[in-house]
Amino acid sequence: MEHLMKNEQDIFNIIVHSGNARGLAFEALTEAEEYRFGKAEELMKQADEELTLAHKTQTALIQAELNGSGPEKSLLMIHAQDHLMTAMSEYKLIEHMIRIIKKLKAEQNR
Repeated sequence: MEHLMKNEQDIFNIIVHSGNARGLAFEALTEAEEYRFGKAEELMKQADEELTLAHKTQTALIQAELNGSGPEKSLLMIHAQDHLMTAMSEYKLIEHMIRIIKKLKAEQNR
């Protein structure tokens, strides 16, 4: 029963770190829109660190499941997975958008 409580905490950690990553990535995009690329890069680095924490937790849960002590399939676990996958996708898209903004700014300065 104790491993179920830890697994539940791990699931919440995936949600929290994924949400943090999304928020930081969107803050980075806002900074890039204002041409504050140093701050945008700093925020994207923080977002990547949050995604790494969420992904490590996800990997541990998957390994636990393979060893027979993983979390039960639940709506909460599906919700956590959805948060993580959305955050990862948005991070990649925002990363690309920042590159585009940098290119547009460089063209504007020519």
